[in-house]
Amino acid sequence: MSAQLIYDLVPLGSLVTYRDGTPRPPERHRDKLAAWENRNSGGRLIRKQAETRVGNTALPASITLHKGDYGSQGTIVLRVHQTFSVNGDLNFAVKERPAIGSVLVLDRDGEDAELVYLASHRADAEEWLTQHGYPRAVLQEVTADAMAADTVEGRAAA
Repeated sequence: MSAQLIYDLVPLGSLVTYRDGTPRPPERHRDKLAAWENRNSGGRLIRKQAETRVGNTALPASITLHKGDYGSQGTIVLRVHQTFSVNGDLNFAVKERPAIGSVLVLDRDGEDAELVYLASHRADAEEWLTQHGYPRAVLQEVTADAMAADTVEGRAAA
C-alpha cells in the first residue's frame, strides 16, 4: 500500500509499518543496518497533512508516524516522529487500527490536528488531559461508523 493510500484510508491512531523491499543486512554491517532500519520500520499514525503551497512551490501531502519515546523514570526526553511524503516509494501496511470505543486525544480541532494520546476510553482520555498541557485538545471517540466513513471517503478520493 502506498503512502497516499495510508493518507486516504487509514485512521489516526493506527499502527503502520513501512518497507523498501531490500533484504536486511547482517548485524556486523552497522552503518548499512542503521540505514536499512530507517527505511524499514513502523509507528503510530499521528498526523495527516494536506498539500500546502509556499510561494510557487507545492509541498505534497504527508503522513507522520510516532516511532517512539525515550527517557527514564517516567520523563520523556525525546519523541521520535518521521514524516513521509505521499509521493514516496516505500510500501506501507496497517498492522492494527484503533479499537472501537477508544478515544483519540488530538492537540487541536481541524484537519491539521495531531494525535497526542490514544486512550482506551473517555475517562482515560480525560484523566490524561488533566496531567498534560493541551488547552485546545479535542477528544474524538473511535466508532464503527467513523471507521467505515474513513474507508469509504478514502476510496472515493483515490
